[in-house]
Amino acid sequence: MKLFQREQRSLFGEILDWMLTPLLLLWPISLVLTWLVAQNIAGKPFDRTLEYNANALAQLVTVNQQLVQFNLPLPARDLMRASDTDSVYFQVVGHRGDYLSGERDFPPPPEDDTAQAGEVKLRDDTYRGMDIRVAYIWVPLSLPGEPLALVQVAETLDKRSLLAAEIIKGVMLPQFVVLPLAVLLVWLALIQAIKPLHRLEERIRARSPDDLSPLEARTVPMEVAPLVSSVNDLLLRLQDSMATQKRFLADAAHQLKTPLAGLRMQADLAQRESTSTEELKQSLRQIGRSSIRATHTVNQLLALARAEGGAAAMQRQPCDLARLTMEVVQDSVPRAIEKHIDLGFEGAQPGSAGLMLEGNPTLLKELVRNLVDNALNYTPSTPERPGVVTVRVLTDIFGQVAVLQVEDNGTGIAPAERDLVFQPFYRALGTEADGSGLGLSIVREIVEQHSAVVTLEDAKPGAKPPGCLFSVRFKALPLPPQTLSTPTT
Repeated sequence: MKLFQREQRSLFGEILDWMLTPLLLLWPISLVLTWLVAQNIAGKPFDRTLEYNANALAQLVTVNQQLVQFNLPLPARDLMRASDTDSVYFQVVGHRGDYLSGERDFPPPPEDDTAQAGEVKLRDDTYRGMDIRVAYIWVPLSLPGEPLALVQVAETLDKRSLLAAEIIKGVMLPQFVVLPLAVLLVWLALIQAIKPLHRLEERIRARSPDDLSPLEARTVPMEVAPLVSSVNDLLLRLQDSMATQKRFLADAAHQLKTPLAGLRMQADLAQRESTSTEELKQSLRQIGRSSIRATHTVNQLLALARAEGGAAAMQRQPCDLARLTMEVVQDSVPRAIEKHIDLGFEGAQPGSAGLMLEGNPTLLKELVRNLVDNALNYTPSTPERPGVVTVRVLTDIFGQVAVLQVEDNGTGIAPAERDLVFQPFYRALGTEADGSGLGLSIVREIVEQHSAVVTLEDAKPGAKPPGCLFSVRFKALPLPPQTLSTPTT
């Protein structure tokens, strides 16, 4: 429960609410408890007086010649009834229930009360429409059978109520001063306690836009330190992201500069007056190749940006790895034929058990296409000695793993460069193939988004040339129980 509601949550207001709400709710409870305690305290001295009077009257009960008598001197009778606020009543009854003195219509003790000689008891009762407090005692008589006489003394409750009210005033009136003072002190304490947050805010606001250095965590309270640590982690990741973007933009500008410069140079050559028809055709062919290279680089840049930025919003669905791979291989056949490369597919067929993945089909096809394009680009091939590129899809239904492999018989990649080839724009030394250096970087991004693992090794270790074998291991979707128990033929 909150006493103060706000449209926008405030830490200061939240703490103030949770501190003041119990304080203001406990205050009326404290009033009630104080009243009850005051009533009990105020009644004790008057109860002791009633007990004393009952004992004093009991001593006046005597037995004379087998008769029970009660002699109360007149001054004592007047003294008992002398009170400014309360009325005092008494009654003395013999052992046979005969009236001896006092009020005749005084209420008797409860019927279930056990008579015990010499013990003063107290009870609350009503007499003539008024609430009274009664002290009564059973007096033993020196008669055969030791009968008991009854002495009762009572008074109204006005003095008790007045004393309780005085106690309440003495206790509660200071609270009317203490409560506002406590609220004020809580307010001032919260203002003082929240100052470190304001200083932290001022330090953040005073920073320049390009200052991504970590915040100082030692000068903030312990409760705020985890928040500062999280902000520092965010700043570090943001700094890395901005550095990556700057490096990416610089590399992209450098990669696009070469084909665009070639386009401009060939266009200038074609515009010369002395250019022959053959030279003009050669320039146009160069312009076409440069434009293709620029288009390919731009497409690769867009694919990499899509792969890097689509992790959070990536739409996932069950995908058949073999089906996606075969579609990519079929699309790549014309290019393989043009380069005199033997491109083939091996392994599990679409619809086989253990090939279903949870992923994005567009990005998965982009992954396969980049691996196949990389193999086609870097596999030497001639009509006399055609290159070979083999794409495989393997599965392990018990290990719930699906594996994609792309193997070629090219020159291979040195072990020292196998981690570097997955970086943007990196191209292995000694290669003259036309490419942007982004394909394997795109592969790595898509692999990470699908929680897979990509490895690179020699296709034929020890052979010359050793070739390359790219393997991507995916976690497959679980199979239904009946699929695991069905024997394969």
